[in-house]
Amino acid sequence: MDKTLPDLATAVAGTDDGMTVMIGGFGGAGAPIELIHALIDRFVATGHPRDLTVVNNNAGNGHVGLAALIEAGMVRKLICSFPRSADPVVFTQLYLAGGIELELVPQGTLAERIRAGGAGIPAFYTPTGYGTDLAQGKPVEVFDGRPYIRERWLRADVALVKAHLGDRLGNLTYRMAARNFNPLMCMAAARTIAQVGRIVAPGGIDPEAVVTPGIFVQGVVEVANPQQEEDLNRAGATYPETAA
Repeated sequence: MDKTLPDLATAVAGTDDGMTVMIGGFGGAGAPIELIHALIDRFVATGHPRDLTVVNNNAGNGHVGLAALIEAGMVRKLICSFPRSADPVVFTQLYLAGGIELELVPQGTLAERIRAGGAGIPAFYTPTGYGTDLAQGKPVEVFDGRPYIRERWLRADVALVKAHLGDRLGNLTYRMAARNFNPLMCMAAARTIAQVGRIVAPGGIDPEAVVTPGIFVQGVVEVANPQQEEDLNRAGATYPETAA
């Protein structure tokens, strides 16, 4: 099945109001900037999608990428592990004003909740967070004399990810640290859209090199020269250009 999509607008067309959206990346590494900006373009043109729950490692930086998505007023709730990144001014101001909800999750727990969602495991136990505010209201069990809190899986309606290479069947590879949360999110979402630097024919990727099998990917769109969040922020960029 050919999963190639003709453009970014088509790639984000299935993202609707109220959905949970996982967005890959660790800071700027592996962040699908073009897909995020295409989602903002759709919102500017149609007023949708809105009231999104976004799952990401951090809260965005500057006025591009995830920060721009938040600044556009599209995000109702953010689930992340690191809201205090290099320049999280958009999220910080909105959160202090009561304009966005935050669910703070330790980074390892966040990764495991996403992995559990992809593996079909509805809950698991971890000692991380026990005895802190993050454990309030969560069931506690004792194993081998040590208390553990129960955490629920995370699943999403849509995952937007960035990969290095993809073939027309949706098989993906990643470049170095850009791998991060992306493969886990592909597994935990009902629909995964990947922007890739280059689309190759089936067989163009060594099967031993495939990280995400195509069964977890529903659409692939080629972005030959993807933008990097850090470069955009150093240049003082905003998205859309009138946003700040």
